[in-house]
Amino acid sequence: MKNRRGHINRCTLISSDEVLPSGKYRNAPSLVGSKSGIGRFRISNSVLLFCIFVSLLLLPACAPKRQVLYDRRMPPPEKKEITKEERPSFEKIEKRESRVVQYGVASWYGDDFHGKPTSSGEVYDMHQLTCAHNTFPLGTMVMVTNLENGKSIELKVNDRGPFVKQRIIDLSYSAARILGMWEKGTTLVKVEGLGPLIEPNQPFTLQVGSFTDEANAQQLAAQLRQRFDNVYVAAMETATQRYHRVRIGPFETREQALTMAEKLSQFGFRVLVTNR
Repeated sequence: MKNRRGHINRCTLISSDEVLPSGKYRNAPSLVGSKSGIGRFRISNSVLLFCIFVSLLLLPACAPKRQVLYDRRMPPPEKKEITKEERPSFEKIEKRESRVVQYGVASWYGDDFHGKPTSSGEVYDMHQLTCAHNTFPLGTMVMVTNLENGKSIELKVNDRGPFVKQRIIDLSYSAARILGMWEKGTTLVKVEGLGPLIEPNQPFTLQVGSFTDEANAQQLAAQLRQRFDNVYVAAMETATQRYHRVRIGPFETREQALTMAEKLSQFGFRVLVTNR
């Protein structure tokens, strides 16, 4: 329907009834040109778009819901074949016969006796791995373990002593350093008299530590492997104890072993050169 200017009114609500001579519609809806002053009812474009937008939002809510199921089963673990190189290797355990076992207090002696003759006739060297004992035959090898930290060392009895009550063994200065008791002066120890070797002698090796606790030995070995090659843990077993010795080698000659021992000492390690 056009207005006086020839424009078409948008969405005008009218009835299809007959037009009266006065220009009014019969039975026209009350929303169209009533006498109460309300103008013609129009629906703007913005209102129409808003209605469409709301309808689109409500459509998904009315749709039937579908539940999606996920299969969360874990795949079976892959079977890894163990090659020959990856198979764990078991090193031979050195067997030593334990004659006598003693527990008591150990002390050490150094400068005052350095360079003087011992009961065996040997000259005492505080830097060698020796000890003094009152009952073991001279020349006997003993394994001494510090019961406070688990460190151990194999020593040669070449002197008599100690002559102080409640002490069972006197250690050289170097032995006390390795056992970690030289600053304290005395400590509780376990002393095992060892018999002859059952396994044949080995080439020269460097012993950096010996422990009754395997975890401590493995920890030291891991530390050494960061700088040096051919580091391993060798087990030595007596009738009462198993000892775990951290070693580097073997070396064909003593001179080669001493050269490596000097390198280790520069990093603060106390090293024993041995062929046992």
